[in-house]
Amino acid sequence: KIAYMVQECGLEARNIAAITFTNKAAREMHERVAKLLDARAARQLTVCTFHALGVRIVRQEARLVGLKPQFSILDSSDIMQIIAEISGGADKATLKSSQRAISGWKNALIPPQEAEKLASDEISAAAAKLYPAYEKTLRAYRAVDFDDLIRLPVEIFDNHPEALERWQNRLRYLLVDEYQDTNRAQY
Repeated sequence: KIAYMVQECGLEARNIAAITFTNKAAREMHERVAKLLDARAARQLTVCTFHALGVRIVRQEARLVGLKPQFSILDSSDIMQIIAEISGGADKATLKSSQRAISGWKNALIPPQEAEKLASDEISAAAAKLYPAYEKTLRAYRAVDFDDLIRLPVEIFDNHPEALERWQNRLRYLLVDEYQDTNRAQY
């Protein structure tokens, strides 16, 4: 489809982004399309995961969300350590539940203050109390988690129309592999 768009429709490869869920799938997709296009066009394509595209967007637009372009990306063990520190010694099961709840809220684009209102049981209420402190700790570390790599571009585009326009002009054609599996933030 990408080769057709470039070769038959005359679209610029630099304006096309193909997004998938795994790095392996992105590599395979890029290798296949690179065999069909000339080297210049293949280099201009954006073929990556949702998270990799999110990193590009957030690094370029970092100042709009109070970050520096060199922000750190924390992995799940770093996140568990932060949640353990701010929870004041909760058991491992509670920590994992809190991590899952916060991740779910971020993927649903629910900010900390709204999560507290939505908490419907003791476990989600405990997680909702940790969520603001967790976000504050990430900012203190000048870091983001994997969910932020999807959530922050949405925030940037919602709050900064000039950034949205820059990216719309850059990536005019968006192809999403396994589109039916996208969550609200990815959509």
